[in-house]
Amino acid sequence: MILYFSATGNSLAVARQLAERLDEELMLLTEAVHQDLTTEKRIGLVFPSYDFNLPPALPEMLSRLKISPQSYVFTVVTCGSAAGNCIWTLRRLLRGKGIELAYSHKVSMPDNSALAFGRNPNKQLGKFDRVPARMEQIIRELQAGSHTLHYSWFGLLSWLLGRPAVTRGMIHFLGPKVYADQCTGCGTCVRVCPMGNIRLADNKALIGDRCTVCLACVHACAQQAISTNGQKARKERQYRHPQVKLKDLLLR
Repeated sequence: MILYFSATGNSLAVARQLAERLDEELMLLTEAVHQDLTTEKRIGLVFPSYDFNLPPALPEMLSRLKISPQSYVFTVVTCGSAAGNCIWTLRRLLRGKGIELAYSHKVSMPDNSALAFGRNPNKQLGKFDRVPARMEQIIRELQAGSHTLHYSWFGLLSWLLGRPAVTRGMIHFLGPKVYADQCTGCGTCVRVCPMGNIRLADNKALIGDRCTVCLACVHACAQQAISTNGQKARKERQYRHPQVKLKDLLLR
């Protein structure tokens, strides 16, 4: 079973390839928390790195996962450059459930958070050149049942960024804001939010207090009516993995 969390398609694209090549089923992590997966012999966790650590929503999701300690559990982290402490944090959380992380690796892809700092993720497409070779390595090692943690370094900066106070500050700093005068009430942001954290009121989008700063809404809004860090989402800077369509990311 391949479980994934994806906002703009990077992790979904990786999860799809893993599911196909390893002959595994594919499931959203937000759906998996409601399932009993204790009979699954192999569990893959595919998700992005946020500020060199897990997305803020993942620890709670992982605590609800029902998987067997006997399962071969692995992770593949998608990131702009470095996975940071993702692997160490995941390993610690799984050990708290009596589960050992068997394998890990990372895949570098365009960084969708670049938009929040006025940069264009679509100018990072050159990173895709190295993806096929990395994916082949990962699939070959997983097929062999490898027990190797790649890129599992522990850094002080990553540790600091992972502190709860810093995470709260990051959510406040990068958290998306809606420009009501531009919002048409189309509901795309409602359907793409993995946390179910956006609703429509008076035909305008309202963002709740459970944001995990995945920026799915910012990149999916056709009206560029949602900003992050005060940066309006100019159309040419909105990003989605080239092999993923918007309909693939709609959750409801």
